[in-house]
Amino acid sequence: MPPLIIQLRNVLVSLRLTVFLLALSIVLVFWATLDQVHLGVWAVQQKFFHSFLVFARVGDLRVPVYPGGYTIGGLLLVNLLCAHAYRFRRGWGKAGIWTAHAGLILLLVGELVSGLVQQDYQMRLDEGETRNYSESSLLNELAVIDATDPKLDQVVAIPESMLASGAVVQNPVLPFKVVPRAYYENSTVQMRTQAPGAPASPANQGMGPQLAVTPAEVTYRQDERNTPSAYVELVGPEGSLGTWAVSVLLGNPQRFEYAGRSWKMAMRPKRLYEPYSLTLEKFSHDIYPGTDIPKNFSSKVRINPPEGGEGREVLIYMNNPLRYAGLTYYQASFDNNDKTTILQVVRNPSWLAPYIACAAITLGLVIQFLIHLAGFARGRRRA
Repeated sequence: MPPLIIQLRNVLVSLRLTVFLLALSIVLVFWATLDQVHLGVWAVQQKFFHSFLVFARVGDLRVPVYPGGYTIGGLLLVNLLCAHAYRFRRGWGKAGIWTAHAGLILLLVGELVSGLVQQDYQMRLDEGETRNYSESSLLNELAVIDATDPKLDQVVAIPESMLASGAVVQNPVLPFKVVPRAYYENSTVQMRTQAPGAPASPANQGMGPQLAVTPAEVTYRQDERNTPSAYVELVGPEGSLGTWAVSVLLGNPQRFEYAGRSWKMAMRPKRLYEPYSLTLEKFSHDIYPGTDIPKNFSSKVRINPPEGGEGREVLIYMNNPLRYAGLTYYQASFDNNDKTTILQVVRNPSWLAPYIACAAITLGLVIQFLIHLAGFARGRRRA
């Protein structure tokens, strides 16, 4: 084996590398905890733990300054696998260590999968209301809707990341191109009559000429939300169809006619549609008698399957979520004088991984303890 390969192997199986990576992770957690005051939980998670590198802003540049959670966790995983392959002895005497380390490997892989594929949405339901979609509390999209058929809307959803990058969108469903002209991650929107000093609007269609869109500082607070806006131009084969101002603050879609069809366009929270729907039959907010202290929140919902029928009723309450069709519905909050429920909707294919991993680690430690205990007992009998 070449000397360079041997040196690399020795580094990867080294216990010093393990200690070094654990020290890096301690610093990362401490730094992220301090930065959470400014960024909030979600932004800290993305910046420090769901990234390969942590960036700091130096002037107008973003400079990598520290390894992120994916880098440290990935190296720990490689270190553990290499140590098992080259350093640990095989045999029943090490069964506990192997089991515990298998649980640790599963924990690291499960966290990686969760960070890459987990999706979080919210479903807001009034009593008696039925919905087949949930909405993101963090991500947004530009929806261009063919509303010609009164029974069916055909939707083209454009992620806000494409608006931010200025990418031209040409979808086969659309007879025109969508060309982003400006994008504001956070903004305020006023009528121009309320903002006389605002610069001229680049929009010349829809509500755009009447609006003053002003960029705002991006917020990372848990109790606040960014309200993005954009200017988009629609371009058909014959040329420009005009420029619209779109924003999550506008609410109702803007309508226009083109190519003999009716269209709607709106910026809105990103939606996750499902083939089934949920109906809120009753929301309950119980408190302890004589106090305002919450005792229980629960939502009685009916699942309406896509094939029709009566469906089934389910009670969702704290620590008792609904798991259905790959999604988990948690009781998150309420509104509108206890007439509206807010459900947290999570898609996480690896949700069982932490439970299995912790069970494996515990079992491994117990097995290893019993092996040593049996060996100690045999030694005492010989003595």
